[in-house]
Amino acid sequence: MKNQVACFTALAFVAAIPAFAQRPAERPAERAPQQREPNAPRANQGRVPSPPEHRAPRAAPEPERRDGGRINSIPHVNHDTWYGHDRPDDKRFHMDHPFEHGRFERLGPANRYRIERFDRDNRRFWLPGGFYFQIAPWDWDLAADWCWDCGDDDYVVYDDPDHEGWYLLYNVHTGHYIHVQYMGS
Repeated sequence: MKNQVACFTALAFVAAIPAFAQRPAERPAERAPQQREPNAPRANQGRVPSPPEHRAPRAAPEPERRDGGRINSIPHVNHDTWYGHDRPDDKRFHMDHPFEHGRFERLGPANRYRIERFDRDNRRFWLPGGFYFQIAPWDWDLAADWCWDCGDDDYVVYDDPDHEGWYLLYNVHTGHYIHVQYMGS
């Protein structure tokens, strides 16, 4: 009889091992922190901004004023405010034939792109679908060090509300933007 009790106890213990091996249910406070979505925007508090608003014809570029009296006048977006945008009446942006190569229609925060091809010598880049743009020569210094061909940065194209025929290319990870011209597909 002792052997039967010992066998029964051993069998019950073996059968109960999986139940003891399970982890107890996590309490809400013990859950792991939420993971960011892959390639989530790092600039503008993790959000892709809304399009910039049209400004008065003689509006000056608005710099961002930071604590300690520092000023950032580089074109960028922070807290959904577009800083450093050139004057609407700046003659560099005048085109005799705006939209000569057509209009690019896939604009705004709902359309994020990765650069498929980049030609540094001509300051041109291609988006998926064969759409290509040329960077304004005066903005090249702002964008020359962007990671154009590494595939990690995402970009959003906005219509430039102050300069007819121009678009703004916004880097969702740096928060900076530049002027580009649509060259077609």
